[in-house]
Amino acid sequence: MEKSNFVDQIRIFCRSGHGGAGSKHFLRTKYNAMAGPDGGDGGRGAHIILRGNKNLWTLLHLRYYKNVLAENGEGGSGTNCTGRSGKDIIIDVPLGTIARDEETGIKEAEILEDGQEIIWMKGGRGGLGNASFATATNQAPEHAQPGEAGEEGWKVLELKVLADVGLVGFPNAGKSTLLSVLTAAKPKIADYAFTTLTPQLGIVEYRDGKSFCIADLPGIIEGAAEGKGLGHRFLRHIERNSVLLFLIPADSDDHKKEFAILLHELEQYNPELLHKQFIIAISKSDMLDDELKSAIKKELPKNIPNIFISSVTQQGLVELKDLLWKTLNVV
Repeated sequence: MEKSNFVDQIRIFCRSGHGGAGSKHFLRTKYNAMAGPDGGDGGRGAHIILRGNKNLWTLLHLRYYKNVLAENGEGGSGTNCTGRSGKDIIIDVPLGTIARDEETGIKEAEILEDGQEIIWMKGGRGGLGNASFATATNQAPEHAQPGEAGEEGWKVLELKVLADVGLVGFPNAGKSTLLSVLTAAKPKIADYAFTTLTPQLGIVEYRDGKSFCIADLPGIIEGAAEGKGLGHRFLRHIERNSVLLFLIPADSDDHKKEFAILLHELEQYNPELLHKQFIIAISKSDMLDDELKSAIKKELPKNIPNIFISSVTQQGLVELKDLLWKTLNVV
């Protein structure tokens, strides 16, 4: 159920509305059969609009919404009547959604705020009626414009999770357990790899009513940047996080190597990820004595803050929250 309820990418066919044709019409009255052109303009074709909705966290509601076909504008009519514009289609999406053209891969829209609206695909303009072409030398134009065609094509919507802190680590590093202790989130926890198949979000309550958002992301494996394991479907969610908290278990065979592999996968996927703020947390530290902690500390990079924690005994969790808050609010 977890996998089916979280949808972070969909492919849909979209077509905005065609503009209505302008009218070629001449006014005829009881006393004047040639009163002049009075053809109205055509209506605008409907836009397709993306709107941010903070109450959505997945694209699940769009999974079976395969074709988005907007309404065409109506044609103009006599007595200078403009045709009705097509009714715009508004698609609600979660914050952090990116819209791309499938063929070119070009990013066309990005939704980051609640209530933000972006015209994704513009409807075609309505054509001008023949009344618009009347001049002193051409008082009875026989010409009216057709409406402009709308836009169409296969599009991709993809979601990148918005969170202040992202938990990064190998499968079974203890990320879900840490999230469940720091927040009210209830991720699936078990003693095997890839327990977490989808991002899990939780709010960490800090001092004086302050809080920040933390995300438990599916575990990285070596080769993730090339698509192994959960591959790119996981790595793109890291792009949104301000701070990356690397979780390395105390019982790891080589703490320095494990961190290097995680760093390499991020660099291979997107070198810009290396410019984020990093913190290293050694999890399951309740099994370590001071001597082992000192030995592990020597293995870790000197320029990256590190901390020893235990989700089971809650060792170091207050200090971890202080460190995360301080890092998030560096001026």
